[in-house]
Amino acid sequence: MSVLSFFTWCENSSLGEAIRASRWLFPAIESFHLLALAVIGGAVLVVNLRLLGWGIYRQPVAQLWRDTRPWLMGSLTTMLVSGLMLFTSEATKLYYHEAFWVKMTSLLLATLFTFTVLRPIALADQARVRPVWRKAVALISILLWSGVGMGGRWIGFS
Repeated sequence: MSVLSFFTWCENSSLGEAIRASRWLFPAIESFHLLALAVIGGAVLVVNLRLLGWGIYRQPVAQLWRDTRPWLMGSLTTMLVSGLMLFTSEATKLYYHEAFWVKMTSLLLATLFTFTVLRPIALADQARVRPVWRKAVALISILLWSGVGMGGRWIGFS
């Protein structure tokens, strides 16, 4: 099965047809999707700003990571589930849309980076992590997650 065939199958699924046929389902799902993106952005931004030396000084970076992790995980799950539902309603259109591929690539890279690079740096003893490395990790993380949001807006406005 080709990728385009899979996308067509998703769009023709009962879920995709139901979302397209409903007047309110797409906007309702989109609302949850955007709310989840805002929450994940906030959770990631709080930790990254702390790594940059800005933000909440009262808590160590490791504590901020632990405090924001439930929000990160919950919003990532909500974003993925709602995104999959939105995808099924217009999958064939998205297959041909460059912004979709930018967003999906950014999402994959941002998620991998968050759990393989950012997480260990956030949980490490900050005295053992060079400031330049902390700042580089924070900036890359912000750029990757910004790519997810910008890719999504690009889809919505083109």
